[in-house]
Amino acid sequence: MMEFNRFNHNKKSNRTWIVLSIIVFIIVLAAGSWIGYNGWNVNRSIDNLVAVWNSENKGGEGEMIPTGGDPTETPEVPERQQAEPEPVPEAPKQPEEKPEVTPPQEKPSEDVKTPVQPEQTIDHGGYIEGVKIPKEPTYINGVLIANKKNPLPQDFAPGENKEAREAFDKMAAEAKLSGFELVAFSTYRSFDYQTTLYNRYVEKDGQEAADRYSARPGFSEHQTGLAFDIGEKNFEQYWADSEFGNTPAGQWVAENAHKYGFILRYPEGKEEITGYMHESWHFRYVGEGIARDVYIKGITLEEYLNIQ
Repeated sequence: MMEFNRFNHNKKSNRTWIVLSIIVFIIVLAAGSWIGYNGWNVNRSIDNLVAVWNSENKGGEGEMIPTGGDPTETPEVPERQQAEPEPVPEAPKQPEEKPEVTPPQEKPSEDVKTPVQPEQTIDHGGYIEGVKIPKEPTYINGVLIANKKNPLPQDFAPGENKEAREAFDKMAAEAKLSGFELVAFSTYRSFDYQTTLYNRYVEKDGQEAADRYSARPGFSEHQTGLAFDIGEKNFEQYWADSEFGNTPAGQWVAENAHKYGFILRYPEGKEEITGYMHESWHFRYVGEGIARDVYIKGITLEEYLNIQ
């Protein structure tokens, strides 16, 4: 009985040694293959094995040492090919992300326009000969127009525009921080008052000269309530004077008025388009969106609306 037990014990021992031998053989074979894969360099094989282990257990990308070559040399890393960067658009003159603002005047059901017909002639003052005062004001693309080709009705009397006044007050407050106290010394004018004013200028300087700086009754922007003649307090000698544009206050208004919805209505060198001489003090409220476009492009309202 003892012999039988010894036989079974020896049989189990032999089987265990066989299994262990197979395992050792597999390990030796795997190790040999790994070392051979790494150029028969034991140190590199160990380092790469550690890198793989770290990658498997840490979730990162292990960096293996490349096979071949001298392990003491720093491996060359190929340069990455970068895509050509897209060209950056040039920023505009005055980058502002302000929304378009429609001028606050009421718009009729359809825009009314009085274009110059081929048979119509222009007089020396720039007005269409024989043009009649309309019954409705002219709106083009939602903008109220009053110029030498587009008159206003005689009974059109909206008064000073409230939104334009609020915008001016905001601008004046900002200018005060820079040391300028702005004054809107002339805004809304009625048809009758413009008649008196124009006749006075004609009597003083003659009609041809008056037509360059004063509008005939019904053709004045001041009747819209959106035109503001701007000057500086305590500098009344520059009010309604071209020299206002050369003063620090006048230059500040010219550079900043568009931020508050105003445009310089009669710029220098644009008399053939606007019909009036340069007036550095005359600004027109059109809303911030249009004012910004007109200012950036350096054009007149006529050019902006394509009604030259």
